[in-house]
Amino acid sequence: MPEASFTELLAAAAQGASQLEDDGVLSLALPLAARDPMALLAHLPNGQRFRFLWDSAPGLCLAASGKTHSLELSGPRRFELAQRFSAVSLSRLAVAPQACPPLARPRVLLAFSFFDSPLQDGQGVAGVEAVLPRWQLSRQGRHCWLRLQRSLGGDVTPRSVAEELWEQAELLRTLPPSAEPAGDLLGVRLLHSSPWQEGYREAVARGLELVETGALRKLVLAVRQRLELDRPLDPLLLLAQLRLRQPGSCRFLWQQAQGGVLLGASPERLLTVRQGQLRSDALAGTAPIGPAADLLPGSVKDRHEHELVVEAITEVLREAGLDPRRPRRPRLARHGQLVHLHTPITASLGEQQPLALAAALHPTPAVAGLPRREAMAWLRSLEPFERGTYAAPLGWIDSEGDAELRVAIRSGTLRGRELELTAGAGLVQGSVAERELQEVALKLGVLQQQLNLPLAPMPH
Repeated sequence: MPEASFTELLAAAAQGASQLEDDGVLSLALPLAARDPMALLAHLPNGQRFRFLWDSAPGLCLAASGKTHSLELSGPRRFELAQRFSAVSLSRLAVAPQACPPLARPRVLLAFSFFDSPLQDGQGVAGVEAVLPRWQLSRQGRHCWLRLQRSLGGDVTPRSVAEELWEQAELLRTLPPSAEPAGDLLGVRLLHSSPWQEGYREAVARGLELVETGALRKLVLAVRQRLELDRPLDPLLLLAQLRLRQPGSCRFLWQQAQGGVLLGASPERLLTVRQGQLRSDALAGTAPIGPAADLLPGSVKDRHEHELVVEAITEVLREAGLDPRRPRRPRLARHGQLVHLHTPITASLGEQQPLALAAALHPTPAVAGLPRREAMAWLRSLEPFERGTYAAPLGWIDSEGDAELRVAIRSGTLRGRELELTAGAGLVQGSVAERELQEVALKLGVLQQQLNLPLAPMPH
């Protein structure tokens, strides 16, 4: 870029700062030549405090690091308070008067837990974590923007913020191609995997009893498996593999200073809001690629399970005063080695807030069951672990009110050499226990396949 651009950036910083009120934040952005945010995440500053990746390429790819403002809380009002935090944080930004496309807008990043509070205070993950990041690198198509957000005061001046952004942009421009994810996952050895089948069989037997007697219409029971590896994994290498093998899904990473790295490739959209239009996905009914996938649309059990999800989402949206629309029949959606029945549901948002609708939609029957309250109580009873972020909403909301939340399925938590995987299957009338075990094993295999791990533990 010509040297005059820095002069323009300084002028934009000064103009933005002049709009600032008390405890406001200056937000500056610069366009870059198209680079891969996934590749450059490791080179963004403050990554030791917080890192985030949202990779729906060929759609939006967003990398972020560091915290300018953040919120962490639990309780039944978490969606409402996260919406308020997002609105206040974004409204207090002094966004320099630059002609930025939608992909470059400031965003608040959001990670919810499945339940609104952990079972025991002080344990497990918070009901919601919301972060206004310090650094944000976004790309869509051939357009790429770097954004920096800093509170002014002390040594932090409009000029220092402009200089910091300019220098970081120059660094990213000059990084060689070797800075992009490199390495080999093929040599990773599995030392141990925790058994899960027997405990799951017992829970499924009780779940089937509940649906067959009519106490529940549906119950989605999950299982957790721990894999011990022979060395720590770079989560970005695993995400690069997921991008190759799960092109239809949205890859994600959420990493706080303390705790594990949440990562995965979600095929399921809780909601997307674009220019006042909402979309939610009903995704239920699963088969592996091959002959079984061809039979999926004709499966009475899978069509019934899927229709329960469609009905529940459309009912929630109607109760919120919206007019949802849906195609008459589900389509098939392929995600890696799995195929799902998929029905997109759309509506005009009206005056509703995105996170208020997310609160009404979560959890859908695709990840919990029906009736919702009773199903969630049984999940607490039958699953011998905290769900944490599994099957919970994760995503972002931007300065214009556009938002996207994915359901954190096909996910795992990485802690050094330990990879913890969670997967579930839906029980309805007509479900067969062995088939549900096979479905869960297929889903657990999604991340294992990326590692090329052997099915049995390697000898020490």
